[in-house]
Amino acid sequence: MTWRIIIIAGLLAAGHSGQAQDADGELTEVKERELEDVRGRISALKQSMDASAADRDRLTADLQEAEIAISEQRMRLKEVERQQRHAIDEKKKLEADLAVREAHLDEESSALAAQVRAAYMSGSQEKIRLLLNQRDPATLGRLMAYYRYLNDYRAENIESVIAEIRKLEALRSQIAAEEARLGELAKTRYAELTELNRSQEERAALLAALRQKIENEGQEVERLAAQEKDLTRLIAELSSILSDYPISSEEPFSAHKGKLTWPVAGTLLRDFGQPRVGGSIKWNGVVLAAPRGREVRAVYHGRIAFADWLAGMGLLVIVDHGDGYMTLYGYNETILKNTGDWVAPGDVIATVGDSGGQSQAGLYFELRRGKQPVNPRHWVTRRPGDKS
Repeated sequence: MTWRIIIIAGLLAAGHSGQAQDADGELTEVKERELEDVRGRISALKQSMDASAADRDRLTADLQEAEIAISEQRMRLKEVERQQRHAIDEKKKLEADLAVREAHLDEESSALAAQVRAAYMSGSQEKIRLLLNQRDPATLGRLMAYYRYLNDYRAENIESVIAEIRKLEALRSQIAAEEARLGELAKTRYAELTELNRSQEERAALLAALRQKIENEGQEVERLAAQEKDLTRLIAELSSILSDYPISSEEPFSAHKGKLTWPVAGTLLRDFGQPRVGGSIKWNGVVLAAPRGREVRAVYHGRIAFADWLAGMGLLVIVDHGDGYMTLYGYNETILKNTGDWVAPGDVIATVGDSGGQSQAGLYFELRRGKQPVNPRHWVTRRPGDKS
């Protein structure tokens, strides 16, 4: 199942008066109705591009399905692993609480045992002897009150011990439940890993067939040219569709030239303007080699304009920064934002992968002003983690 293409406009702030709130509500409803048309246009655009890509190359369409399936499986696997970590932490907390309760029970039991021994040593006839031998009524009254307090204290201790035992039973039941949950999560994780391995094998077979086809037909340049044409068309259409929903921020994107931070820490693998196959096509962005799964972050304020799979780019995120500027993040393993989401500098939007048929994990990063690619190295100079 492909990622849904949804464009979400910013909601208007609620007014201070009831009338203002009603007016804002009506305006929001109007905006939502307008957005239905936008969503339809974006969805139709993606379907048209998918159909064109499938007509050109069925193997590429199959690769899209396989890589999207892998991405969804990785997302599910990460969620299962997150739940496993949470269950392990919860079990540790319960076991720590159990140890404290058991220590408390030992203390209560020891105190109760001491009272029982004292009562036994005093003898069962002690109270009767006091009644028969004691001649001072006042002293006798104090001693009888002492025995009542002692008996009440014993009864309270017995109830406390019983309560601790019940708490221990409840804690042991909770620990058993967490252990059972961990067992089920382990089974789920194994099933997800099995499915992921199957999908990866399918992807590897598709890539081998695709490379063989390209090699046999000598169409690498034509394929890259077609993919670049698709990307240019996508950006042009997105710019047109989103023109009625401008981006506003405290400072325009252009004011931050040379001050932006790279979206991921990695090693430069491909540079802007570097020749590709045959030298007739050049790189419009940079490729940063990085470990699979590393977080990819937005470089500046904006709105997610696209979050889907595109031939040559794999799982691609496009962020609209306003004033005609867009940044592109390709080859991702997973996409963590939806189209229409607002992002700030440093927000995690995806994770590094090798989608799009890449042979190694990395991030493709591109910056465009309108349809024209610009060298991102003139704009992005700071390394991730720099505080200056």
